[in-house]
Amino acid sequence: MTNKILFLDRDGVVNVDHGYLYEPEKFEFIDGVFAGCKKFQQAGFQIIVITNQSGIGRGYYTEQDFANLSSWMIEQFAKNGIKILDVFYCPHHPEKANPPYLQHCDCRKPAPGMLLNAQQQHQVNMAKSIMVGDKGSDMKAAVNAGVGRKFLVTSGQDLAESDRALADKVFSNLEQLADFVC
Repeated sequence: MTNKILFLDRDGVVNVDHGYLYEPEKFEFIDGVFAGCKKFQQAGFQIIVITNQSGIGRGYYTEQDFANLSSWMIEQFAKNGIKILDVFYCPHHPEKANPPYLQHCDCRKPAPGMLLNAQQQHQVNMAKSIMVGDKGSDMKAAVNAGVGRKFLVTSGQDLAESDRALADKVFSNLEQLADFVC
């Protein structure tokens, strides 16, 4: 396992969380995300996006809508000199979804399934990797998957003290975190 990865939650870390986002014209990148990712990339990290997407399970948009938005997002990163290695998503919800998405699964954060799948597919050294999220569930998923460092950013949600306590440190955005780590 050789690759060190910067795992990024999407909504609230990469983009403004408008809720159930699937249209590129409504996708708003958070200030500093490109600069921060560039610094991590220059420091030898590859980047993988890890995102819960229960909007699929709820019927708000399709997996194809999500795939189209993800392709568009990856193109925007590429235009800024940043390579996104992969995007992993969970379309399930244990209570608020339509079949076949109505289920308890091992991929919906705080479960570690998406991170562990990424580890297998991309030979990830979890101990040298970083998870960045905007919720306690992101931090719990990182712990459950054995990710070495975990950070919260306040660019998404208001954070409870109990969530802040789960992180190694809290930053205002990804660029500030990159300045600290890189």
